[in-house]
Amino acid sequence: MTWSSAWPTPGNPRVQRTRNRVLAVARELLPQVGPAGLTYALLAERADVTRQTLYRHWPTRAALLFDLVLEGPDLGTYPEPGSDVGAVATAWLKSLRAGVSVPAVRTAALAVTAQADHDPDSAQALVRIGEDRYAGFNRLLEPSGVQISDDEFTLLYGPVLARLFLDRGQVTDAFIDAVVAQWLTMLERVGALQDSQ
Repeated sequence: MTWSSAWPTPGNPRVQRTRNRVLAVARELLPQVGPAGLTYALLAERADVTRQTLYRHWPTRAALLFDLVLEGPDLGTYPEPGSDVGAVATAWLKSLRAGVSVPAVRTAALAVTAQADHDPDSAQALVRIGEDRYAGFNRLLEPSGVQISDDEFTLLYGPVLARLFLDRGQVTDAFIDAVVAQWLTMLERVGALQDSQ
């Protein structure tokens, strides 16, 4: 993929302010106009930057949507690392639920997913989002001595995303508790938890 944060310089405070302002405007606009309506012309006008500036930061729409998903607003819900695998998984799923409840994050994630079949940049962005979340979850589990496979990770978050995006239902705390209980049982069956204890 051709996009990266190497250009422009991310450490420059002026560049970071511009980037933050554009992302804030994009978060506001995306739920209103949808992914197709979030053109660089509209975003440049509303964020008071040039389109050239936008292309410098996000050479593709997938790059912009990727950052909208991964750099969502801080909701104060991201869990701390811990030794209790069940508690970490529960807190992480609640954080996931909070993150996708933000309209711009939800819309961006759905747009990247929908475009992944026919747009290589979106497909790569989707893979990178998954890799980022998977690595982050395993970092949270480090104090427990447990590291899960990507399949085991999918089995944890899959039911929550299915409930939200396919069933269009609510993800209650009771639902999360049931998902985690079932997931822990599966981990014990495959020996992931037993080997670490």
